[in-house]
Amino acid sequence: MLDRDQLAEVARRGPEPIFATISGAHLYGFASPDSDVDLRGAFMLPASEMLGLHAPDETITIEDKTTIDLDWVAHDIRKFARLMTNHNGYVLEQLYSPLVVVTTPAHEELMQLGNGCVTRPTVRHYQGFARGRRKRLAEPDPTVKHLLYAYRVLLTGIHLMQTGEVIANIQILNEQFRLSEIDELVARKRNGAEKMALEERDHVRHGELLDRLEKRLMEAFDTSQLPEEPATAAALERFVVKLRLDAARRAS
Repeated sequence: MLDRDQLAEVARRGPEPIFATISGAHLYGFASPDSDVDLRGAFMLPASEMLGLHAPDETITIEDKTTIDLDWVAHDIRKFARLMTNHNGYVLEQLYSPLVVVTTPAHEELMQLGNGCVTRPTVRHYQGFARGRRKRLAEPDPTVKHLLYAYRVLLTGIHLMQTGEVIANIQILNEQFRLSEIDELVARKRNGAEKMALEERDHVRHGELLDRLEKRLMEAFDTSQLPEEPATAAALERFVVKLRLDAARRAS
């Protein structure tokens, strides 16, 4: 069980968050007792910093190791919105994470606008991530975590292409796919350790299944009815401008 109050306190050590959600293994449904906590989200820099001579740092990183291994990484709302319009599955997963630590009315509006940012080219995010995980599985000392990450992105990508819905939890996704191999891996990871090694028998068994899922991802992409480009880019720009101007007026 995570202490949401403690996580919110860490998130508020920087600029006030627009939202903060839990990502990583906890979101994906296979956190082990020693898993670190990935806190992600967005904030808003003052207008004076955005209009000055020097470009501000639009990303903050805050680490806290006091009781758990926690890192808070967040982007200014302008950068976060740009990423949303760039076929970026990672930020969409953060935006729609059900593990909410801090939320605001602006977060609610951002989620509504985010529905128009789910596109067919988002498949590249999941294909690339899957290739990276499979490459790591071929290197020395692969872990159960590496294998689960490969499965997770493939299942998320397939479901996204078919439905337009952003789901990152592998257990929820597997209610649709019904792969007993994944259930077994999740149980091993959740009851074990973050760096639990794969067994020799795992490589052939799971390699064939990953091949099939990669093929299903391409088939889902080929038949997907999702748009090629974000439909809400202009609305997102208006949202970001209004949010910052309203904040500037309140501060004046």
